[in-house]
Amino acid sequence: MSKVNGIYAATLSVLNDDLSLNIKKTINHAENVMELGCHGVVFFGSTGQSQLISLSDKIQMINNLPGSQHKEKFIIGTGLNSLGDTINLMSISLSNKLNKFLIMPPAYYKYQDDDVINFYSKIIEALPESEIILYNFEKLSGYVFSLECIEKLVSKFPKQIIGVKDSSYNLYKKLKIDNFSIMPGSEIKLLEGLSIGCSGIITATANVTASLARNVYDDFINKRDQTQNQKLCEVRSTFDKFNLISGLHTFLKSKDNNFKNLLPPLHLLPKDQENELKTLLKNLNFDIEIPRAA
Repeated sequence: MSKVNGIYAATLSVLNDDLSLNIKKTINHAENVMELGCHGVVFFGSTGQSQLISLSDKIQMINNLPGSQHKEKFIIGTGLNSLGDTINLMSISLSNKLNKFLIMPPAYYKYQDDDVINFYSKIIEALPESEIILYNFEKLSGYVFSLECIEKLVSKFPKQIIGVKDSSYNLYKKLKIDNFSIMPGSEIKLLEGLSIGCSGIITATANVTASLARNVYDDFINKRDQTQNQKLCEVRSTFDKFNLISGLHTFLKSKDNNFKNLLPPLHLLPKDQENELKTLLKNLNFDIEIPRAA
């Protein structure tokens, strides 16, 4: 079995009014979505504003994560272009016994597969105890993984390269590697992915769809009739009509006002889009369950 399986939320970062990271509320929110059904969470993915949050805030957060009862199911996104900063942040995580990472190749620069292999090789040579999920999202990094690149990385580092989050969707139908987690980035791909051997999903909207997504996953694993997949896909499709991060924060701010805070250039949905989102979700009879105060 793959090392990472199930429903994983690319969890949101909760900010204070001064735009510093609210560590307690960020951890509580992540724990909430796990209590609602997620098997685990990724901190500091793109949904968590990773590229915008300061390195010092990230370090403070990582130093607080071992106090959570769910720490075994945490994955750390690095969200850093700098090789040195990536290695340093991972070193701090490893010192806190957090050894799973979601890592995207650097953004902005143009490069080829061999350059990507060299980037991950430098990380693993420095930190061989790390376990890495590759992050395939061309819209953000400007690079899209090829099947051949991933196969070469896994062949070179079978203990360290353990999976891929496929948000470009060019891999999940074709990539076949034993004991390797293939995780599409949307609930819409969940059932299809499971049926062809994927391990689950890592997705932004699991911040609000945890219960629905877990039901779909469990029904598949237990070979039961699907009763929630259509609604799950409709909810995801609704959020896809808007900027995902803006939409999620706009939706959740009614539950906790701190969700209104986003680091520039991100922003909440304008009022007309907020009203449209709420109407569409209401028509789906969808709301989010909060097990305890975030």
